[in-house]
Amino acid sequence: MTDISKTYRNLFVEYGYDKQAISNRLETIFETIFNGSEEDRLYFEGPNQTAYVIDTGNDDVRTEGMSYAMMACVQLDKQELFNKLWKWSKTYMYMTEGENKGYFAWSVQTNGEKNSDGPAPDGEEYFAMALFFAANRWGNGEGIFHYDKEAKQLLSDCIHKGENNDGYPMWHPQNKQIKFVPNCNFTDPSYHLPHFYRLFSEWGNPEDREFWLEAADASVSLLKKACHPVTGLSAEYTNYDGSPVYLDHHYLFYSDSYRVAGNIGLANEWFGNDSELNDCVTRLQRFFCETVVGKENLVYEIDGEAIQQEVLHPVGLVAANAMGSLATKGAYAEACVRKFWETPLRKGDRRYYDNFLYLFAFMALSGNYRIWGK
Repeated sequence: MTDISKTYRNLFVEYGYDKQAISNRLETIFETIFNGSEEDRLYFEGPNQTAYVIDTGNDDVRTEGMSYAMMACVQLDKQELFNKLWKWSKTYMYMTEGENKGYFAWSVQTNGEKNSDGPAPDGEEYFAMALFFAANRWGNGEGIFHYDKEAKQLLSDCIHKGENNDGYPMWHPQNKQIKFVPNCNFTDPSYHLPHFYRLFSEWGNPEDREFWLEAADASVSLLKKACHPVTGLSAEYTNYDGSPVYLDHHYLFYSDSYRVAGNIGLANEWFGNDSELNDCVTRLQRFFCETVVGKENLVYEIDGEAIQQEVLHPVGLVAANAMGSLATKGAYAEACVRKFWETPLRKGDRRYYDNFLYLFAFMALSGNYRIWGK
């Protein structure tokens, strides 16, 4: 079983920041996102004890954001908000028929009307992990609030769908890699969360234990291949061998890709990574701290060639690079954390993605993104 007595590093304290100032800053970040002004917040109340978070850049509600918000709430002990978000997700996003039965529609309007009947697997994996943590931290309730039962059923659907010609699974049955969407044949490196899968193997259905252990190993292998051997950058979408998928701009180091460094950092904090995986982040931090100083906000190919275009989510990039410092040491790790500390939350229409990455990074770097075990 998972050791729930472990201690979690607070990198801000290690680099000399005041402990109370760190705590106050985290509270302010959460309050801004969930209870701030109309211009700052992402969280809004719905009918019948529900709530949603809005993607302010696209004016919709996404499983990515809903599951991220639930993860933040369970980490910071906000059960009432967690339950409202989960109820909205089950009421308006969950699909009860068709080939995607058992999954969640990835994009929904704020009035609950689905924009698509397709799912995005990163939402499902975060929903499941947040639900397991909720069960372990708060205990199970009834109906949809029997968190443990909901998580187990969701994961079962994710890997067993298609066995009866009833749709497509979210993980490839043979190579055990998560797909970009169920009915495609490529992946997204930022979806690969081996630290989640190790916990799924413990808390999911017993018959799926080996699958999740193999999936964890497969994801570590994919991440090592996807991260460029010099720059550490990875494409948004890759084939199962880690090579970029040349679809529109998705072969570039672009918005989704930023999450890879943070994911590797959190994986190292929870379970420890091998040096080869952590070195992916070392290379990336060297690239941004040394190779392209003054040009950090340009878009790059994974080999480091600049595209004369500015990144869409500069604050999210800073946050994820800092979160990666949980997997690295030395001057670059410290520089990334200090730059993050000096960077404020984003304002304006594009604040949704940036500010969730910001919240996750601050939780992780302050020792508040934890395994809530049994």
